[in-house]
Amino acid sequence: MEEYTVRRLEEVIGYHFYNEQLLRQALTHSSYANERKVNRCGDYERLEFLGDAVLELVTSEFLYLRYPECPEGQLTKLRASMVCEPALAYCARDLELGRYLFLGKGEAATGGRGRASITSDVMEAIIGAIYLDSGITQAKSFIMRFILNDIEDKQLFYDSKTILQEQIQKTPGAVLTYELVSEEGPEHEKVFVVNALIDGKIRSSGKGRSKKAAEQEAAYQVLLEMKKEGKVHIECT
Repeated sequence: MEEYTVRRLEEVIGYHFYNEQLLRQALTHSSYANERKVNRCGDYERLEFLGDAVLELVTSEFLYLRYPECPEGQLTKLRASMVCEPALAYCARDLELGRYLFLGKGEAATGGRGRASITSDVMEAIIGAIYLDSGITQAKSFIMRFILNDIEDKQLFYDSKTILQEQIQKTPGAVLTYELVSEEGPEHEKVFVVNALIDGKIRSSGKGRSKKAAEQEAAYQVLLEMKKEGKVHIECT
C-alpha cells in the first residue's frame, strides 16, 4: 500500500496520527506480516485486543446515559448486538475499510478484503491505535462518529431478524419466512441472495456473503419500510 492511501484513510476517518505506524499496524493482517517477515507483534491483533476494551467501555457509557430506565440485562443485550462482528463489519463497509488493508497475497486472493471477521477486527484495532496515539477522547470521537451514529437505524440492522420476528408476532397468524434465491460467484467469494416473505408475499431482498447475512439484510429492508409507516421503533423496556 502506498503512502498516500494511508493518508487518504486518515482523511476518511477525520483523524491524523502523530505516530502513523500505529495506523499501519492496525491495518496489517497476520498473513501480510508473515509474508514480509514482520515481527510477531507487527499485525493488528494486539491493537484489536485494546480497541475491544475501549469500544465496550464507550458503548456501555453511551447506552447507560441514553436509556436511563433500561435494566442491566437489556443494556447488556443491546451492547452485545452493537459490538458484535456483523455490526462492526457493517460499519467498516461504510468506510470501505477493506481497500486499505495490508493482506498477504493468499488472503487477498480469497476475498479477505470483504471478510467480516477481518474488517470487524480492524475496526477495533483502529480504535486501539487512536487510543494509544491520543487517548480516550479521540477514540470516543471515532466510535461515536462511525459506530454509534444513526443509532436507531443501526439497532434495527444489528438485530434485524429478531426485531422483525417480534414485530410479525404482534399480528396473529402472520408468518415470516426467508427464501434462498441464488448463490453467485466462486466458492471463496460467494454471494447469497435471499427474499423475506410475510404470509408468502415477497417484501424485500437481501445480499450477503453468507445466507445468514443475506437474511439479516432482507429483514433490515422490511424494518426500514415498517419504520417509514410508523409501525416499528426502538425502545428499551
